[in-house]
Amino acid sequence: MRLVANMKRDFVFMKRLIRILRRIRPVSPDSPNLVCDDFEAAATRFPSQTAIKFEGKSLTYQQLDTMANRYAHWGRQRGLKAGDTVALFMPNRLEYLAIWIGFNKIGVVTALINNSLTGNGLAHCINISVASLTIVDQTTRPCFQDIESQVERHQALWVLDLPREDETENCRSLDAALKGVSTVRPDRQLRANLTASSTALYIYTSGTTGLPKAAKISNARAQLYMKAFAGLTNMKPDDRLYCVLPLYHATAGLCAVGAALMNGATLVLKRRFSASAFWNDVRGEGITHIVYIGELCRYLVNSPPAPNPEDETKHKVRMAFGNGMRPEVWDHFKARFHIKEILEFYGSTEGNVSLFNLDGHSGAIARVPKILKKSFNVRLVRFDVESELPDRRPDGLCYECKPGEIGEAIGMIAHDARHAYSGYADKAASQKKVLNDVFKKGDQWFRTGDLMRQDKAGYLYFVDRIGDTFRWKGENVSTSEVAEYSASAPGVEEAIIYGVPVPNHDGKAGMAAIVARDGFDLKTFKNHVDAKLPSWARPKFVRMLQEVETTGTFKYKKMDLIKVGYDITLTSDPIFVCHGDDYVPVTAEMISDIANGKLRL
Repeated sequence: MRLVANMKRDFVFMKRLIRILRRIRPVSPDSPNLVCDDFEAAATRFPSQTAIKFEGKSLTYQQLDTMANRYAHWGRQRGLKAGDTVALFMPNRLEYLAIWIGFNKIGVVTALINNSLTGNGLAHCINISVASLTIVDQTTRPCFQDIESQVERHQALWVLDLPREDETENCRSLDAALKGVSTVRPDRQLRANLTASSTALYIYTSGTTGLPKAAKISNARAQLYMKAFAGLTNMKPDDRLYCVLPLYHATAGLCAVGAALMNGATLVLKRRFSASAFWNDVRGEGITHIVYIGELCRYLVNSPPAPNPEDETKHKVRMAFGNGMRPEVWDHFKARFHIKEILEFYGSTEGNVSLFNLDGHSGAIARVPKILKKSFNVRLVRFDVESELPDRRPDGLCYECKPGEIGEAIGMIAHDARHAYSGYADKAASQKKVLNDVFKKGDQWFRTGDLMRQDKAGYLYFVDRIGDTFRWKGENVSTSEVAEYSASAPGVEEAIIYGVPVPNHDGKAGMAAIVARDGFDLKTFKNHVDAKLPSWARPKFVRMLQEVETTGTFKYKKMDLIKVGYDITLTSDPIFVCHGDDYVPVTAEMISDIANGKLRL
């Protein structure tokens, strides 16, 4: 029986691997074929098929292409040319994809900015993109106008849904400007000098330096994402993909979009995730595929059972694909909601490591069989937690991890489409992610910043993020950025920020260890961080330190703080948890409720 199971597993693995390779084979950095060319080919093939459905409205492939053409011609009228950048700061909506696909048709780069950002973080993202104009809608316009004075390059603000009578000199109606603009496909000569190695998008990722970095996504890299998932999911024109994730992230904006739109299927897009509406939408829309991040799945399995069990199980879903599904959620999610297949993947936005769990092994992010090891560019190297660097042998090279050992995942850098490393808009930040002289002198590898372990069968399991960045609510949280804002609160002498694991939650919850001065007040502190930080970055716990221990090099001993976490039995320091609108003292009962899943953060 075990032999039969292994043979079946290997067959599924090879079938899906071949399917991926067939789809991505044409992708080459030197090709003149860009993302928009792939989309135009799909629009030509499936003109009357519904491409996107959103809040009761829909666009066929031909209508989406027509809308994209209009944005392309409008961009040309505004003087945009190949290599220029436009900042797109909007929530999910029907026009989102048409905007960046349209700009891609004229070689313009689109910076996809997190629509939850405010303040310095938002200004920073716009500034590092070197955007020449910003597009918003009425929901994000106030946030942009709050930081407009911090934007280094003066630019007009173009707003969707803005009535013509509300226009000002520096706040223009995009709807009005688009009227009468040509809908024919722009001449390919406008992008004739570009290749797939040219940048298509900036997608932002949080690093350890505090503020988001702009990862350069070349056309080739975007095509690899999109075509790989088109092959993996094997969607057909009558399939429908449900997407509640934000389009400014690669998981939704490239993987999900590619899975649907490269296959002639329909993308059913929502503005945001709602656990209570999820399965009603899935049933009502005839959904066949779901895209997820781990926290979404955890929310669903922790939600109360529907009064009628069939409300959660009587659907057409054949596959859920995404990243971050924790092992403790996997089997529960699959069994409770009757999901036939779960396809987990791993990929860093800025890097060159892409991994897939092709045979659905519970809890793993991927499998690299020994016989195919040379075909994959990923390796695990021994890691020193104190120095936060890979261990080096006496000859200066790195140790490759043995099965069961935890190490940092790295990806060999080469100049082909699959293994190229584009990095960030910031060249210095890009170079910090490169590891030299790993297995031989002169080789270069991309550092993922993630710790993993691999078992004897070749399955890879995610362990944790390295350093000062942790994940919460599906977002990367930079401790230095949170520390900066926390330390600027009234009465704060020092603020040490770290993530602590919490049962029944994905990622780690933020915790602030505070050294206070006279005048410190928890309510004032909460109001301060709420005003400065997005919801996922705000500290969930606060520990009031009576003294701070540092290392010989004056670094805070974060590991000691992390070990204690919010366990009030391990310290005499007062610890508080964010509950409702206030920080309240942590009690033994609360710790029990968190452990049992009764108290959600």
